[in-house]
Amino acid sequence: MDNVCVCYITVGLSVGMISRLSDFYIVTVGFASCVQVIMADSLDTTEIKEALQNNNQALAVDKIKKLLERAANTPLNIGITGESGSGKSSFVNAFRGVDHRDNQAAPTGVVETTTEVRAYPHPSYPKVTLWDLPGIGTTRFPADQYLKHVGFERFDFFIIISDTRFRENDVKLAKEIQKMGKKFYFVRSKVDNDLQNAQRSQRNFDAEQTLALIRENCKEGLLKEGVQAPQVFLLSNFELQRHDFHRLHATLERELPEHKRDALLFAMPNMSLEIIEKKKEAFKSKIPHYAFVSAACAAVPLPGLSVAVDGALIAGVVQQYKTGFALDGPSLQRLADSTGVLLEDLTSVVRSPLSLNTIDKTFILKLLLQSAAVAGLMLAEEGLKFIPLFGTLVASTLSYKVTEKALLDFLHMLAEDAQNVFKRALCCMNSSV
Repeated sequence: MDNVCVCYITVGLSVGMISRLSDFYIVTVGFASCVQVIMADSLDTTEIKEALQNNNQALAVDKIKKLLERAANTPLNIGITGESGSGKSSFVNAFRGVDHRDNQAAPTGVVETTTEVRAYPHPSYPKVTLWDLPGIGTTRFPADQYLKHVGFERFDFFIIISDTRFRENDVKLAKEIQKMGKKFYFVRSKVDNDLQNAQRSQRNFDAEQTLALIRENCKEGLLKEGVQAPQVFLLSNFELQRHDFHRLHATLERELPEHKRDALLFAMPNMSLEIIEKKKEAFKSKIPHYAFVSAACAAVPLPGLSVAVDGALIAGVVQQYKTGFALDGPSLQRLADSTGVLLEDLTSVVRSPLSLNTIDKTFILKLLLQSAAVAGLMLAEEGLKFIPLFGTLVASTLSYKVTEKALLDFLHMLAEDAQNVFKRALCCMNSSV
């Protein structure tokens, strides 16, 4: 047995199995440290604790995977309200990346088209729902009764939209929301129309000065009506990447509970390179959790278990990356429809094999095994797990590092593809103007 052990260790070292002694720390305290991180995201960790205390690693891994899946499906409910014709439905569609002609789109028009509360789930993240609410001026309810009518409790925050100045009904509604302790944000829509009108009528037109004047006028009007510290954002529903949408997202990111932030971020359309980078960093922060699951499975002495788990686990995470970066087929088609850019133009700049292929365990393992170093690590890991104590420790370390590196590499590939698609869409749109 000693000779076998030496043989495996030699093989592992020859392919860079252990880069530094501190790697062992990852596994020896891996359960405690990673579970502690995960516990910060959820209070329901009793079963994980009990599994670890009973040394039931398989059960602990299963519970952790379910916990991570729950975190990826955090519900977020956004109430969109305002007067008739203010652009509520257009905002709902733009935020979801859906063209107004799509069968999933909220109906739009020059008159009030929303007469009842309507839910519009995000096409890729159905737990993120935008609720198109009837304009308060179109109902028979006063502001406080209106909130009960639309189901106030379900919403995480409200966006109050106006295409001119904010009116009496908007103010009444804001005050009632404020009384009930929830967040609300004023969105001044259709500012592209205001800029066009100002450009036609002003001799020394200055876009930024015009926007600043609109913003201050809105704030002053709301303050006079008694709205405390109003937050006003200027948007164009047809060009979300312009004006104040980044300020709105930064504000929501700052004021939402931590577990809701990623839900908002991943549902966001890729309207800038900054948003894509934020998504990348959010995905990156979760890689240690998945690598830990891989390491824990490597410690279970069953033939082929670690390879099977790693393949399925990495495939599932990579699919999350594709969805979050809007590189899956339906998302790319929606982008083509909403921007008027040909789908072939968008896919022509995709470089990685991940974006345009079906992601499953077989495909992922094929990519992993194309690397001789990774193949050697996986082979060594399978043999080492059957050697008591030290072998299990090294196998777990190997599995952690392989999964971590694979996910980092795949994340970089898909983030780069998302950046390329965004640049191509922007270029094609600008050239067609």
